[in-house]
Amino acid sequence: MADKVFPSSKLTANGSTGGAAAATTTRANGGATKSDLINPTARLPYRPQPHNRRRQYRPRRNYCCCCCFWIILVILVLTLLVAITGTVLYVFYRPHRPSFTLDSLRIHRLKLKTAADGSSSHLSTLFNLTLSSKNPNSHLSFSYDPFVVSCVTSNNDVSIGNGMLPAFVSNNKDESTFRGVVVAALMDLDAEAVNDLRPELKKGNAVLLKVDMDTKVTAKMFGLKSKKVGIRVTCDGIKGSVPKGKSPAVANVAGSKCKVDLGIKIWKWTF
Repeated sequence: MADKVFPSSKLTANGSTGGAAAATTTRANGGATKSDLINPTARLPYRPQPHNRRRQYRPRRNYCCCCCFWIILVILVLTLLVAITGTVLYVFYRPHRPSFTLDSLRIHRLKLKTAADGSSSHLSTLFNLTLSSKNPNSHLSFSYDPFVVSCVTSNNDVSIGNGMLPAFVSNNKDESTFRGVVVAALMDLDAEAVNDLRPELKKGNAVLLKVDMDTKVTAKMFGLKSKKVGIRVTCDGIKGSVPKGKSPAVANVAGSKCKVDLGIKIWKWTF
């Protein structure tokens, strides 16, 4: 009796059964397919790469934004605190500007001499002033630098005298009086100033004058001290006359009013 021969299921070099099994086993294990082995230039599946640049710059941007936010917030809070402090001080203490008064003005000399040929004109003046300063505040004091005092004509603003007032401190509810403040001038005038001043110096005519005082002041309240602020005090409405003989002419200051103008409108406080 003849023996039957069965084909072997093992992998052979040229057997189809073995090749199919190998291909199936390779696909199951995630290896290369037959088509891949045939075409080695085939593209691999696309896998998106992470964006490293964005990940690197994003923390820096967040840090800058946080810094800007906190800086702006701190500035706003400080501004609000300063505004609240200023409002509270104003409501409780009601600060007022200092006041000045021109008590008297005596004209000892007021002469204008012009050369015969009209080539030059010489002005000689001498005034004696009495001034007073008052601080109406209860918790605020003022410290003044020396004053520059000028006497000018009201109509044409021709300067006819200069002088100085010493520095002083005006404490709470304090009143200071300065007597014998000398304002004088010895100078040559140009033709325009002479033409403006001569009509007022005619015999019988009143000379309208005003006194300007310029200085800087520092204000103090408790532990607070302001920066120096420029002020100008203007006393207008003075009616003078040319003195006769050796006796001085007494100007009429009854209608004069002194106005205080600050160089800036907002007081800046520093601790």
